[in-house]
Amino acid sequence: MAYDYDDQNIFAKILRGEIPNKTVMETEHSLAFEDINPQAPQHVLVIPKGAYVTFDHFAAEASDAEISDYVRTVGEVARKLGVTPDMASGYRMLTNAGPDAHQEVPHLHVHIFAGAFLGRMIDVPKQR
Repeated sequence: MAYDYDDQNIFAKILRGEIPNKTVMETEHSLAFEDINPQAPQHVLVIPKGAYVTFDHFAAEASDAEISDYVRTVGEVARKLGVTPDMASGYRMLTNAGPDAHQEVPHLHVHIFAGAFLGRMIDVPKQR
């Protein structure tokens, strides 16, 4: 499947320095920054610097170095925030892919939510 990457999306603009952000961590292949509309007391986004739309796109086309860097950055951000289960009550990671998942920005990003009880992940519809 071909992925159409929109280089005018907000995260591409952040990566180019056109839009400021509150950086939490930056590596060779990844950038983590505070969400401008936080949904939890701690809400950080982690994005790869490459032009990837979804996690499956990233997994299929990113280099081993990009994948390793990104996964390690997500874990390091959780540790840096002090929200890992050995330090606090934990965190939630979320990534959306496509319209059914309500992906708003067509650039892969993982949300890290923490700092409060987050409830169930989704409400499961009752079977009829």
